[in-house]
Amino acid sequence: MKIGYRTIKTAIGTPVAIWLAQLLQLDNFVSAGIITILCIQPTRKRSFLSSWHRFGACLLAMIFSFGIFETLGFHPLSIGILLILFIPATVKLKLTPGIVTSSVIILHLYSSSNISVSLIINELILIFVGIGMALILNLYMPSLETDLVDLQERVEDNFKTILKEIAIYLREGRETWTGKELQETEDYLKEAERLVSRDIENHLLRDKHTFFDYFVMRKKQFELLRRMLPLISQMNRLYEQNYRMADFFDELSEAVNPGNTAKLHLQTLKELRGTFDEDDLPKTREEFETRANLFRLLHEIEQYLVLKRTFKPSDI
Repeated sequence: MKIGYRTIKTAIGTPVAIWLAQLLQLDNFVSAGIITILCIQPTRKRSFLSSWHRFGACLLAMIFSFGIFETLGFHPLSIGILLILFIPATVKLKLTPGIVTSSVIILHLYSSSNISVSLIINELILIFVGIGMALILNLYMPSLETDLVDLQERVEDNFKTILKEIAIYLREGRETWTGKELQETEDYLKEAERLVSRDIENHLLRDKHTFFDYFVMRKKQFELLRRMLPLISQMNRLYEQNYRMADFFDELSEAVNPGNTAKLHLQTLKELRGTFDEDDLPKTREEFETRANLFRLLHEIEQYLVLKRTFKPSDI
């Protein structure tokens, strides 16, 4: 069983918030722990937004509570009327995530049967203790760079395998590959996208991530690789051009890395296309179809390399 950082923060922050509220001799001190639990989020940005939503909603709840309870009295019907007015107001002000927290404050005020200045101060301090504890704990967020580097290496290893298997099929025409790397790569890219978004939210003053462009580039390349596979599967017979293409894919499989070697391979691709143009015309329909698929394959792999050429390896 894996225990995450958010769980650890919650386990530390909740009792500390309650202890501080007790130390300050606040009424309903347990609520400070509840607010801390609600405000601890996976990222700094979400934590700040959550804190603002709850603080704003609580202030609004106090205003509505004072107006409704002091006008209509402290009975259940007043709570119903308050919620009918309060919830749409929070939605309008985009404070919806704070409804649960503010409901606790509303019930505190209702149970008091008398909204006094000291009670308002008590509730404000409860809010500050709960939110403050969550914000302090969320100042620390573990770096995700190690996880992203690991995903980068896994994606590149799978790219190497896919390119190598394409070369084998072009050269030998045998289908022994299970294709498991395709699903693995798709999962790795989705996980990388999630981690990059999360890491961006942990840096409030940064809207660009060093790995963002890299994984976007790999995702587009992966889609091109998947489009190549149906073309290759239609080549039922081997011709001279197949072996040349196989050699080229072998070269590509050895060059999958963050560095940018696309310019060199694009030149090799240009020369390869030139040799295809100089070859004799196909003699059979089957050879014509194979050659046509090889030309389409040349176009797809060119797009694959162009994507790599536009990527700046210095970014990671």
